[in-house]
Amino acid sequence: MLTGHKGLAKVSSTPGKTRLINHFCINRQWYLVDLPGYGYARVSKNMRGEFSKIILDYVLKCQKMHFLFVLVDSRLEPQAIDLRFIEMLGENGVPFGIIFTKCDKLSATQRRKSVERYCATLAEQWEEMPPMFCSSSEKGLGREEILDYIEKCL
Repeated sequence: MLTGHKGLAKVSSTPGKTRLINHFCINRQWYLVDLPGYGYARVSKNMRGEFSKIILDYVLKCQKMHFLFVLVDSRLEPQAIDLRFIEMLGENGVPFGIIFTKCDKLSATQRRKSVERYCATLAEQWEEMPPMFCSSSEKGLGREEILDYIEKCL
């Protein structure tokens, strides 16, 4: 969605297909890095643990990372696995924001309530909310806002 090149990143209907860290050079200036998903992968516990190790090693040891986006499904309640990951980011001082995905599947009211629900859950532990964006890869919703934010980070 962000690059405007459909098919650049491989997308599967089966969660857990992405098992590598994929780097995409953008305008020969910066890299967009796609990490494997960790939540709903239909793989063994052992493989899920490997995903977790790959992700944590990258997130905590990459010295050139400016910002990390946590992608969460806007249609779901805040998930414990996402909240634990977000908490770990905060504890380690990793700058991050949240991108709510699949927002085209919700009405504007449902979308607002989903973000409010997430904010209320995060407010139990966080004084300040991270940047949040609503997106849809199908409709391009949020693309410009996210790219503008990336530009500010760089």
